[in-house]
Amino acid sequence: MSIASLLVDFNSYFASCEQQARPELRGKPVGVVPMLADSTCLIAASYEAKAFGVKTLTNVGDAKKAIPDIQLVVARHELYIDFHHKAIAAVDEIAPVRKVLSIDEMVCDLPAGYKTVARARELAKDIKQNLAEKVGEYLKVSIGLAPNTFLAKLASDMQKPDGLVVLEEHDVPTKILHLPLRALNGIGRNMEVRLNEHRIMTMADLYRQTSTQLRTVWGGVGGERFYAKLRGHEVEEIQNEMGSIGHSHVLAPELRNTADAFAVLHRLTQKAAMRLRKAQHYTARMQVKVKFLNAPSWERETRLLDTQDTLDLLHALESMWASYKPKRSATPLQVGLTLLDLTPEGTQSQRLFVTDDERKKLNATLDKLNIKYGKHAAYFGGAHRAIDHGKIAIAFNHIPDIGTEK
Repeated sequence: MSIASLLVDFNSYFASCEQQARPELRGKPVGVVPMLADSTCLIAASYEAKAFGVKTLTNVGDAKKAIPDIQLVVARHELYIDFHHKAIAAVDEIAPVRKVLSIDEMVCDLPAGYKTVARARELAKDIKQNLAEKVGEYLKVSIGLAPNTFLAKLASDMQKPDGLVVLEEHDVPTKILHLPLRALNGIGRNMEVRLNEHRIMTMADLYRQTSTQLRTVWGGVGGERFYAKLRGHEVEEIQNEMGSIGHSHVLAPELRNTADAFAVLHRLTQKAAMRLRKAQHYTARMQVKVKFLNAPSWERETRLLDTQDTLDLLHALESMWASYKPKRSATPLQVGLTLLDLTPEGTQSQRLFVTDDERKKLNATLDKLNIKYGKHAAYFGGAHRAIDHGKIAIAFNHIPDIGTEK
Protein backbone atom coordinates (compact mmCIF):
# COMPACT_ATOMS: atom_id res chain seq x y z
CA MET A 1 0.00 0.00 0.00
CA SER A 2 1.64 3.26 -1.13
CA ILE A 3 1.73 6.65 0.57
CA ALA A 4 -1.55 8.33 -0.42
CA SER A 5 -2.24 11.10 2.10
CA LEU A 6 -0.27 14.10 3.28
CA LEU A 7 -1.63 15.94 6.31
CA VAL A 8 -0.47 19.46 7.18
CA ASP A 9 -0.88 20.44 10.85
CA PHE A 10 0.06 23.98 11.89
CA ASN A 11 1.89 24.18 15.22
CA SER A 12 0.42 26.41 17.97
CA TYR A 13 -1.54 28.10 15.22
CA PHE A 14 -3.08 31.17 16.90
CA ALA A 15 0.12 31.99 18.80
CA SER A 16 2.25 31.44 15.68
CA CYS A 17 0.02 33.81 13.68
CA GLU A 18 0.59 36.48 16.33
CA GLN A 19 4.34 35.91 16.28
CA GLN A 20 4.38 36.14 12.49
CA ALA A 21 2.32 39.34 12.49
CA ARG A 22 4.18 40.92 15.41
CA PRO A 23 7.97 40.42 15.26
CA GLU A 24 8.39 41.68 18.85
CA LEU A 25 6.68 38.48 20.08
CA ARG A 26 9.06 36.11 18.31
CA GLY A 27 11.08 33.85 20.58
CA LYS A 28 8.99 34.85 23.60
CA PRO A 29 6.38 32.89 25.56
CA VAL A 30 3.00 34.00 24.19
CA GLY A 31 -0.50 33.25 25.45
CA VAL A 32 -3.55 34.08 23.34
CA VAL A 33 -6.56 34.99 25.48
CA PRO A 34 -10.21 35.95 24.85
CA MET A 35 -9.72 39.01 27.09
CA LEU A 36 -7.19 40.46 29.52
CA ALA A 37 -8.45 38.98 32.79
CA ASP A 38 -6.75 36.59 35.21
CA SER A 39 -9.98 34.59 35.61
CA THR A 40 -10.06 33.41 32.01
CA CYS A 41 -7.98 30.74 30.24
CA LEU A 42 -5.50 30.67 27.39
CA ILE A 43 -7.01 29.64 24.07
CA ALA A 44 -3.53 29.07 22.63
CA ALA A 45 0.10 29.07 23.76
CA SER A 46 3.36 29.38 21.85
CA TYR A 47 5.98 26.66 22.07
CA GLU A 48 8.11 28.99 24.21
CA ALA A 49 5.22 29.01 26.73
CA LYS A 50 4.64 25.27 26.45
CA ALA A 51 8.26 24.72 27.50
CA PHE A 52 7.19 25.98 30.96
CA GLY A 53 4.13 23.72 31.09
CA VAL A 54 1.72 26.48 30.07
CA LYS A 55 -0.67 25.31 27.38
CA THR A 56 -4.17 25.74 25.98
CA LEU A 57 -6.83 26.07 28.74
CA THR A 58 -4.26 27.04 31.38
CA ASN A 59 -5.76 29.66 33.70
CA VAL A 60 -4.25 33.09 33.00
CA GLY A 61 -3.41 33.63 36.65
CA ASP A 62 -1.57 30.29 36.77
CA ALA A 63 0.22 31.12 33.50
CA LYS A 64 1.50 34.36 35.01
CA LYS A 65 2.80 32.51 38.06
CA ALA A 66 4.65 30.01 35.87
CA ILE A 67 5.94 32.66 33.44
CA PRO A 68 5.95 36.16 34.97
CA ASP A 69 6.97 37.74 31.65
CA ILE A 70 4.48 35.85 29.46
CA GLN A 71 3.14 38.01 26.61
CA LEU A 72 -0.67 37.94 26.72
CA VAL A 73 -2.39 38.79 23.44
CA VAL A 74 -6.12 39.23 22.91
CA ALA A 75 -7.27 36.89 20.13
CA ARG A 76 -7.70 38.37 16.65
CA HIS A 77 -9.79 35.77 14.83
CA GLU A 78 -10.02 37.74 11.60
CA LEU A 79 -6.21 37.61 11.41
CA TYR A 80 -6.19 33.83 11.90
CA ILE A 81 -8.81 33.32 9.19
CA ASP A 82 -6.79 35.50 6.80
CA PHE A 83 -3.64 33.42 7.45
CA HIS A 84 -5.74 30.26 7.03
CA HIS A 85 -6.81 31.17 3.50
CA LYS A 86 -3.26 32.19 2.55
CA ALA A 87 -1.99 28.87 3.90
CA ILE A 88 -4.49 26.84 1.87
CA ALA A 89 -3.42 28.66 -1.29
CA ALA A 90 0.29 28.09 -0.55
CA VAL A 91 -0.15 24.38 0.15
CA ASP A 92 -2.39 23.91 -2.89
CA GLU A 93 0.36 25.30 -5.15
CA ILE A 94 2.47 22.25 -4.26
CA ALA A 95 -0.09 19.48 -3.64
CA PRO A 96 -3.85 19.61 -4.26
CA VAL A 97 -5.74 20.18 -0.99
CA ARG A 98 -8.36 17.47 -0.79
CA LYS A 99 -10.10 18.66 2.37
CA VAL A 100 -9.74 21.34 5.03
CA LEU A 101 -10.16 19.54 8.35
CA SER A 102 -10.00 22.56 10.66
CA ILE A 103 -8.55 26.06 10.98
CA ASP A 104 -5.06 24.53 11.38
CA GLU A 105 -5.24 21.24 9.47
CA MET A 106 -5.67 20.17 5.85
CA VAL A 107 -5.13 16.94 3.96
CA CYS A 108 -3.70 16.66 0.45
CA ASP A 109 -3.77 14.00 -2.22
CA LEU A 110 -0.36 13.04 -3.53
CA PRO A 111 0.06 13.60 -7.29
CA ALA A 112 1.00 10.68 -9.52
CA GLY A 113 4.71 10.00 -9.22
CA TYR A 114 4.90 11.23 -5.61
CA LYS A 115 3.55 8.20 -3.77
CA THR A 116 6.89 6.66 -2.86
CA VAL A 117 8.35 7.64 0.51
CA ALA A 118 11.28 9.51 -1.04
CA ARG A 119 9.15 11.58 -3.43
CA ALA A 120 6.48 12.24 -0.79
CA ARG A 121 9.16 13.54 1.58
CA GLU A 122 10.38 15.91 -1.14
CA LEU A 123 6.85 17.18 -1.60
CA ALA A 124 6.41 17.73 2.16
CA LYS A 125 9.65 19.74 2.30
CA ASP A 126 8.49 21.82 -0.68
CA ILE A 127 5.25 22.60 1.16
CA LYS A 128 7.17 23.74 4.24
CA GLN A 129 9.37 25.99 2.12
CA ASN A 130 6.47 27.48 0.16
CA LEU A 131 4.56 28.23 3.37
CA ALA A 132 7.63 29.97 4.82
CA GLU A 133 8.01 32.08 1.66
CA LYS A 134 4.34 32.85 0.95
CA VAL A 135 2.80 32.98 4.43
CA GLY A 136 5.57 33.37 6.98
CA GLU A 137 8.54 31.61 8.56
CA TYR A 138 6.92 31.54 12.01
CA LEU A 139 3.98 29.44 10.82
CA LYS A 140 5.66 26.07 11.34
CA VAL A 141 3.88 22.86 10.37
CA SER A 142 4.17 19.19 11.19
CA ILE A 143 3.44 16.94 8.22
CA GLY A 144 2.29 13.33 8.36
CA LEU A 145 2.60 10.93 5.40
CA ALA A 146 0.66 7.66 5.38
CA PRO A 147 -1.57 5.37 3.32
CA ASN A 148 -4.72 7.14 4.59
CA THR A 149 -5.83 10.37 6.31
CA PHE A 150 -6.30 8.70 9.70
CA LEU A 151 -2.70 7.49 9.95
CA ALA A 152 -1.37 10.71 8.37
CA LYS A 153 -3.06 12.64 11.20
CA LEU A 154 -1.43 10.35 13.76
CA ALA A 155 1.97 10.80 12.05
CA SER A 156 1.65 14.59 12.10
CA ASP A 157 1.11 14.50 15.87
CA MET A 158 4.16 12.37 16.55
CA GLN A 159 6.77 15.10 16.00
CA LYS A 160 6.14 18.73 16.94
CA PRO A 161 7.01 21.42 16.14
CA ASP A 162 8.17 21.40 12.52
CA GLY A 163 7.94 17.63 12.18
CA LEU A 164 7.87 15.25 9.22
CA VAL A 165 6.88 11.66 10.01
CA VAL A 166 6.11 8.78 7.62
CA LEU A 167 3.95 5.81 8.60
CA GLU A 168 4.01 3.10 5.97
CA GLU A 169 1.72 0.08 6.07
CA HIS A 170 4.47 -2.15 7.49
CA ASP A 171 5.23 0.44 10.22
CA VAL A 172 1.87 -0.15 11.87
CA PRO A 173 1.47 -1.05 14.64
CA THR A 174 5.17 -1.47 15.56
CA LYS A 175 6.07 2.25 15.38
CA ILE A 176 3.04 3.37 17.38
CA LEU A 177 2.76 0.74 20.13
CA HIS A 178 4.28 3.20 22.63
CA LEU A 179 1.47 5.72 22.12
CA PRO A 180 -1.58 5.93 24.41
CA LEU A 181 -5.01 5.06 23.02
CA ARG A 182 -6.00 8.74 23.22
CA ALA A 183 -3.36 9.54 20.58
CA LEU A 184 -5.77 8.14 17.98
CA ASN A 185 -8.24 10.55 16.45
CA GLY A 186 -11.73 9.44 17.52
CA ILE A 187 -10.75 8.06 20.93
CA GLY A 188 -11.68 10.57 23.60
CA ARG A 189 -12.19 10.15 27.33
CA ASN A 190 -15.52 8.33 27.07
CA MET A 191 -14.36 5.96 24.34
CA GLU A 192 -11.21 5.20 26.32
CA VAL A 193 -13.38 4.19 29.28
CA ARG A 194 -15.46 1.95 27.01
CA LEU A 195 -12.31 0.34 25.57
CA ASN A 196 -10.96 -0.24 29.07
CA GLU A 197 -14.24 -1.92 30.04
CA HIS A 198 -13.52 -4.39 27.22
CA ARG A 199 -9.98 -4.94 28.57
CA ILE A 200 -8.38 -2.87 25.83
CA MET A 201 -5.77 -0.86 27.72
CA THR A 202 -2.95 -0.34 25.23
CA MET A 203 -2.35 0.17 21.53
CA ALA A 204 -1.26 -3.46 21.30
CA ASP A 205 -4.54 -4.58 22.86
CA LEU A 206 -6.45 -2.51 20.31
CA TYR A 207 -4.62 -3.98 17.32
CA ARG A 208 -5.29 -7.52 18.53
CA GLN A 209 -9.05 -7.00 18.16
CA THR A 210 -10.90 -8.33 15.14
CA SER A 211 -13.26 -6.21 13.06
CA THR A 212 -16.20 -8.00 14.68
CA GLN A 213 -14.87 -7.36 18.18
CA LEU A 214 -14.46 -3.63 17.51
CA ARG A 215 -17.99 -3.51 16.10
CA THR A 216 -19.15 -4.82 19.47
CA VAL A 217 -17.07 -2.25 21.37
CA TRP A 218 -18.35 0.65 19.25
CA GLY A 219 -21.87 -0.72 19.22
CA GLY A 220 -22.14 -0.65 15.44
CA VAL A 221 -20.45 -0.21 12.10
CA GLY A 222 -18.21 2.53 13.53
CA GLY A 223 -16.00 -0.19 15.01
CA GLU A 224 -15.52 -1.84 11.63
CA ARG A 225 -14.69 1.52 10.08
CA PHE A 226 -12.13 2.18 12.84
CA TYR A 227 -10.57 -1.27 12.25
CA ALA A 228 -10.12 -0.45 8.56
CA LYS A 229 -8.63 3.00 9.26
CA LEU A 230 -6.12 1.51 11.70
CA ARG A 231 -4.84 -0.65 8.88
CA GLY A 232 -4.35 2.12 6.35
CA HIS A 233 -7.58 1.93 4.36
CA GLU A 234 -9.17 5.25 3.33
CA VAL A 235 -12.70 5.11 4.73
CA GLU A 236 -15.15 7.55 3.21
CA GLU A 237 -16.57 9.85 5.84
CA ILE A 238 -20.30 9.66 6.49
CA GLN A 239 -21.85 13.00 5.58
CA ASN A 240 -24.22 14.05 8.34
CA GLU A 241 -26.74 16.82 7.94
CA MET A 242 -26.05 19.98 9.88
CA GLY A 243 -26.75 19.11 13.50
CA SER A 244 -26.55 22.42 15.34
CA ILE A 245 -25.53 26.06 15.27
CA GLY A 246 -24.12 27.57 18.42
CA HIS A 247 -22.26 30.51 19.90
CA SER A 248 -20.67 31.09 23.29
CA HIS A 249 -18.85 34.04 24.82
CA VAL A 250 -16.67 34.50 27.91
CA LEU A 251 -17.86 37.65 29.66
CA ALA A 252 -15.39 40.44 30.35
CA PRO A 253 -15.21 41.33 34.06
CA GLU A 254 -17.36 44.45 33.57
CA LEU A 255 -20.10 42.34 31.94
CA ARG A 256 -20.44 39.76 34.69
CA ASN A 257 -23.92 40.78 35.77
CA THR A 258 -27.46 39.77 34.85
CA ALA A 259 -28.27 42.64 32.49
CA ASP A 260 -25.10 42.38 30.44
CA ALA A 261 -25.18 38.58 30.37
CA PHE A 262 -28.64 38.79 28.81
CA ALA A 263 -27.52 41.48 26.35
CA VAL A 264 -24.66 39.27 25.15
CA LEU A 265 -27.06 36.34 24.75
CA HIS A 266 -29.35 38.65 22.79
CA ARG A 267 -26.46 39.51 20.47
CA LEU A 268 -25.45 35.85 20.07
CA THR A 269 -29.04 34.90 19.24
CA GLN A 270 -29.13 37.46 16.44
CA LYS A 271 -25.82 36.11 15.07
CA ALA A 272 -27.06 32.52 15.24
CA ALA A 273 -30.27 33.46 13.40
CA MET A 274 -28.27 35.06 10.61
CA ARG A 275 -26.08 31.94 10.31
CA LEU A 276 -29.17 29.76 10.25
CA ARG A 277 -30.62 31.67 7.31
CA LYS A 278 -27.34 31.65 5.42
CA ALA A 279 -27.16 27.86 5.88
CA GLN A 280 -30.75 27.66 4.57
CA HIS A 281 -31.95 25.73 7.60
CA TYR A 282 -34.72 25.99 10.20
CA THR A 283 -34.51 25.11 13.89
CA ALA A 284 -37.05 23.45 16.21
CA ARG A 285 -35.15 23.55 19.52
CA MET A 286 -33.10 26.15 21.37
CA GLN A 287 -30.82 25.84 24.41
CA VAL A 288 -29.26 28.57 26.53
CA LYS A 289 -26.60 28.20 29.20
CA VAL A 290 -24.83 30.41 31.73
CA LYS A 291 -21.66 29.26 33.46
CA PHE A 292 -20.72 30.90 36.77
CA LEU A 293 -17.43 31.53 38.50
CA ASN A 294 -18.77 30.34 41.83
CA ALA A 295 -22.00 28.38 41.27
CA PRO A 296 -23.43 25.51 39.19
CA SER A 297 -24.37 26.31 35.60
CA TRP A 298 -27.89 27.46 34.66
CA GLU A 299 -29.47 25.86 31.58
CA ARG A 300 -32.81 26.04 29.81
CA GLU A 301 -34.24 24.50 26.65
CA THR A 302 -37.40 25.13 24.66
CA ARG A 303 -39.15 23.60 21.66
CA LEU A 304 -40.05 25.81 18.69
CA LEU A 305 -42.21 25.66 15.64
CA ASP A 306 -39.72 25.34 12.78
CA THR A 307 -38.23 28.81 12.37
CA GLN A 308 -35.27 30.83 11.12
CA ASP A 309 -36.79 34.13 12.22
CA THR A 310 -34.77 36.36 14.54
CA LEU A 311 -37.81 37.61 16.45
CA ASP A 312 -39.06 34.07 17.10
CA LEU A 313 -35.69 33.17 18.59
CA LEU A 314 -35.49 36.35 20.65
CA HIS A 315 -38.98 35.70 22.06
CA ALA A 316 -37.85 32.17 22.99
CA LEU A 317 -34.75 33.60 24.67
CA GLU A 318 -36.83 36.07 26.67
CA SER A 319 -39.23 33.33 27.75
CA MET A 320 -36.40 31.13 29.04
CA TRP A 321 -34.61 34.08 30.65
CA ALA A 322 -37.71 34.81 32.76
CA SER A 323 -36.72 31.83 34.93
CA TYR A 324 -33.13 33.06 35.38
CA LYS A 325 -32.86 33.66 39.14
CA PRO A 326 -29.31 32.94 40.31
CA LYS A 327 -28.10 33.50 43.85
CA ARG A 328 -26.93 37.05 44.55
CA SER A 329 -23.38 35.83 45.02
CA ALA A 330 -23.30 33.96 41.68
CA THR A 331 -21.09 35.68 39.09
CA PRO A 332 -21.80 34.81 35.44
CA LEU A 333 -18.62 33.91 33.54
CA GLN A 334 -19.77 32.58 30.15
CA VAL A 335 -23.00 32.52 28.16
CA GLY A 336 -23.93 30.38 25.21
CA LEU A 337 -26.81 29.25 23.04
CA THR A 338 -27.36 26.38 20.64
CA LEU A 339 -29.96 25.89 17.91
CA LEU A 340 -30.82 22.22 17.42
CA ASP A 341 -33.08 19.90 15.41
CA LEU A 342 -32.13 21.66 12.21
CA THR A 343 -33.89 20.91 8.93
CA PRO A 344 -33.16 22.22 5.43
CA GLU A 345 -35.44 24.85 3.92
CA GLY A 346 -38.41 23.26 2.19
CA THR A 347 -38.70 20.33 4.60
CA GLN A 348 -39.93 22.15 7.69
CA SER A 349 -43.46 21.97 9.08
CA GLN A 350 -45.72 24.70 7.74
CA ARG A 351 -47.58 26.99 10.12
CA LEU A 352 -51.36 27.14 9.83
CA PHE A 353 -53.05 30.53 9.42
CA VAL A 354 -49.73 32.39 9.61
CA THR A 355 -47.80 34.07 6.83
CA ASP A 356 -44.22 35.14 7.55
CA ASP A 357 -43.50 36.99 4.29
CA GLU A 358 -43.01 40.31 6.07
CA ARG A 359 -40.69 38.71 8.64
CA LYS A 360 -38.64 37.15 5.84
CA LYS A 361 -38.29 40.54 4.16
CA LEU A 362 -37.21 42.12 7.45
CA ASN A 363 -34.63 39.38 8.13
CA ALA A 364 -33.27 39.59 4.59
CA THR A 365 -32.89 43.36 4.90
CA LEU A 366 -31.10 43.06 8.25
CA ASP A 367 -28.74 40.44 6.85
CA LYS A 368 -27.88 42.56 3.81
CA LEU A 369 -27.24 45.67 5.91
CA ASN A 370 -25.03 43.86 8.41
CA ILE A 371 -23.00 42.07 5.75
CA LYS A 372 -22.46 45.28 3.80
CA TYR A 373 -21.94 47.78 6.62
CA GLY A 374 -20.94 45.67 9.63
CA LYS A 375 -22.58 44.57 12.87
CA HIS A 376 -23.54 48.10 13.99
CA ALA A 377 -25.69 48.71 10.92
CA ALA A 378 -28.95 47.16 12.15
CA TYR A 379 -29.81 45.04 15.18
CA PHE A 380 -32.59 44.51 17.70
CA GLY A 381 -32.27 46.78 20.71
CA GLY A 382 -31.93 44.10 23.36
CA ALA A 383 -28.33 43.59 22.23
CA HIS A 384 -27.37 47.28 22.49
CA ARG A 385 -25.41 46.89 25.75
CA ALA A 386 -23.35 44.12 24.13
CA ILE A 387 -22.90 45.42 20.61
CA ASP A 388 -19.11 45.45 21.02
CA HIS A 389 -19.09 41.93 22.48
CA GLY A 390 -19.92 38.45 21.23
CA LYS A 391 -17.36 38.92 18.46
CA ILE A 392 -16.25 36.35 15.92
CA ALA A 393 -14.59 33.25 17.38
CA ILE A 394 -13.13 30.15 15.82
CA ALA A 395 -13.80 26.58 16.75
CA PHE A 396 -11.03 24.42 15.35
CA ASN A 397 -13.48 22.41 13.24
CA HIS A 398 -15.39 25.46 11.99
CA ILE A 399 -13.90 28.38 10.07
CA PRO A 400 -16.37 31.25 10.39
CA ASP A 401 -17.58 33.37 7.53
CA ILE A 402 -16.47 36.86 8.52
CA GLY A 403 -19.34 38.53 6.70
CA THR A 404 -21.93 36.57 8.67
CA GLU A 405 -20.34 36.32 12.10
CA LYS A 406 -18.40 39.52 12.65
